[in-house]
Amino acid sequence: MTQAEIKLCSLLLQEHFGEIVEKIGTHLIKTGSQPLRVIANDTGMSLDQVKKALCVLIQHNLVTYQLQKRGFVEYEAPCSRVLRILRYPRYIYTAKTLYSDMGELIVEELLLNGKMTMSAAVRKVADRLTETMEDGKTMDYGEVSNTFVRLADTHFIQRCPMAPETTETSDAPPPPAPTLAVNEKDMYVVPNLNLIGKGKRSRSFDDEDNGEHKAKRQKQDADSKEPPPDDGIYWQANIDRFHQHFRDQAIVSAVANRMDQTSSEIVRTMLRMSEITTSSNAPYTQPLSSNEIFRSLPTGYNIVKQILDQYLTLLADDPLEFVGKSGDSGGGMYVINLHKALATLATATLESIVQERFGSRCARIFRLLLRKKHLEQKQVEDFAMIPAKEAKDMLYKMLSENFVSLQEIPKTPDHAPSRTFYLYTVNTLSSARMLLHRCYKSVANLIERRQYETKENKRLLEKSQRVEAILASMQATGAEEVQLQEIEEMITAPERQQLENLKRNVNKIDASENQVDETIFVLESYIESTVKKL
Repeated sequence: MTQAEIKLCSLLLQEHFGEIVEKIGTHLIKTGSQPLRVIANDTGMSLDQVKKALCVLIQHNLVTYQLQKRGFVEYEAPCSRVLRILRYPRYIYTAKTLYSDMGELIVEELLLNGKMTMSAAVRKVADRLTETMEDGKTMDYGEVSNTFVRLADTHFIQRCPMAPETTETSDAPPPPAPTLAVNEKDMYVVPNLNLIGKGKRSRSFDDEDNGEHKAKRQKQDADSKEPPPDDGIYWQANIDRFHQHFRDQAIVSAVANRMDQTSSEIVRTMLRMSEITTSSNAPYTQPLSSNEIFRSLPTGYNIVKQILDQYLTLLADDPLEFVGKSGDSGGGMYVINLHKALATLATATLESIVQERFGSRCARIFRLLLRKKHLEQKQVEDFAMIPAKEAKDMLYKMLSENFVSLQEIPKTPDHAPSRTFYLYTVNTLSSARMLLHRCYKSVANLIERRQYETKENKRLLEKSQRVEAILASMQATGAEEVQLQEIEEMITAPERQQLENLKRNVNKIDASENQVDETIFVLESYIESTVKKL
């Protein structure tokens, strides 16, 4: 684990959970698994504060615990899980793209709360959607429940592990920490709830001050203390499934750029058929016959079986080897080589960065080394058709930045330079790791820049929020246009310009974070896939 990763985790925890949780989380990331009292002692915080911080981190799946043989519990914060916070906007946007606003809000609520019961999530989402609808319209719980079921069916959300049920008659003392488990068969099974009702709008301030409404609200709270029918069955976002979707989208996009739209649609169909049957870390998809693929193509896609077979043969013969042929039964059995696809995507990312950083000639040398594996300096000059002096400078520049490496092969044991071959090569795995480290540093810098911009304009932002609140309350009470204009003029033209600049800068930083995260995802997926294969 690098200092860049620790710093980024610290910034993410502080931004989302505050200073106390950040201090505990960062300490666990740095030190590894530790028991409660050691954490409190090392951080200088009270046991109560440490317990509350750990509760927050466990609730959000950022800390795991394990009961040791000696009877005490140790807590651990996996760095990789904390870094996933950076990808939350992409998870939410994906849910919106696939399942509209309801899917977006369900995933958003699960990510914001860590874990939720289905009934609580459905009610919260229905209330939020009702708030945005016109007066007199409400969102039915049934519609939200249906979207929740669809998300579970496609494995985008899953059940949380549960503690085993204990009998009340048992005299044995409870264990220091419960052992959580979940049956794989039940992981995506939605409880059969008959949720009847509609979303509610939040009451106005006048209602809340009214004693009669207050009494009614207290009575409703007392009635709602009865446990819901799905009490104890909690749900969470399935991060691995979202990553599988991102990987599939990247593969489809690569095929579309390489060949054409029809080829990418065939690959998309194959990936969609393998979504549930293939695990997220498998090197290949399950074999699919040509007949199965033909039957599963989208309804509006009018291509005959013969054309499909030609496309599949073309994909299987392509040098990228995204699609492979594994048999001849059923018109031919085809698989998608996921590991090869990730390696190709990572290599393309490296090539793109070399081109942007060092220019097209360096990119030519880099691609040459990727293709030929090992080359001497003279061979690089000849194959790349670049003058000796320029080729030497370019190679040394990439060598100093760790994009290429130098391998010595001595003819004699004394390693004399005159009797040693010096071969340039590209170690894709180490280059990807180096680049990933730089990406983490870039995101940390972007977050710090955003915090600086916001802090510098804090007074102006607070003033803008106050003015907006006054305008909203006056519009609700039916104020005249002249009065509203007077309130708006409280913010001067230069201040308005400053706010516009701030908004534009923050939007640029947010967009940059998402773009860097796309690169991080490709590199992380490739490294994970390669390490497992080794």
